[in-house]
Parts: sequence; structure tokens; C-alpha cells
Amino acid sequence: MEKIWNEMYEAANSVLNERRISEYVSCGEVSAAILSKSGKIYTGVCIDTCSTLGICAERNAIFNMITNGEQEIDKVLCILPDGSNGAPCGACRELMVQIMPDTYKDIEIMLDYASGRTIKLGEITPEWWI
Repeated sequence: MEKIWNEMYEAANSVLNERRISEYVSCGEVSAAILSKSGKIYTGVCIDTCSTLGICAERNAIFNMITNGEQEIDKVLCILPDGSNGAPCGACRELMVQIMPDTYKDIEIMLDYASGRTIKLGEITPEWWI
């Protein structure tokens, strides 16, 4: 497995911190790390609310990347509440496609850190709806 995946896992794990902010908001049950094309790692955590105002960890990390002046994603890794990894949800996939409509299929996603199993976004999102 590439060394960068280890760095991304450590970065995501460092912000994984389940906590309750109020009786309406919890966060940190899921964390994510995004590797930009420039080689910088950006992190984010999920924020869950009692309405639809929450955000997934992957989108939070992507917005962190955008806030810092970048918009090209190379790799994505998330850590789920049980410590496993998985593919981004549909909303996260849609955001990645809209950010990189011509090259989104090349974004690499860590499906299982323990085994090093990855998949390309184009394999799990083969045809964009537009």
C-alpha cells in the first residue's frame, strides 16, 4: 500500500472524535481525509443535526480543501464509527463529480484500509446524470 494512504488514515483518525455539541447536534462519528492533486491532505468530520443541515465527513473535507484554494481531488479515505472504511454516499459522490466533471472517474477511494482495497469513483459512479 502507498505510504500516502497511511498518512491519510492517520490524518482522518486524528480528527475522529465523537461528541455531542447540543441536544440537536452531534459530530465526529465519521472522519475523512482528502488528498488534493497538489499532495496536501485535508480532513473533515461528519456533523449530524436534527434537520437536514448536517454534512458528511467527506464533503466537510472537500469544503476544507476548497476553502484553502484547491479543487482537484486525488484520493479519498473515510473512517466509519466501527473503525472500518467505505465508499462515499451519493451526495458526496455527486459533489466530487460536479467539482471534477471531466476527471472524476480517476478519484481513488479507500474501501478497506486493512486490506488496502481501493476503487475508482468512476467504477462506482460510472455515468453522471447530466
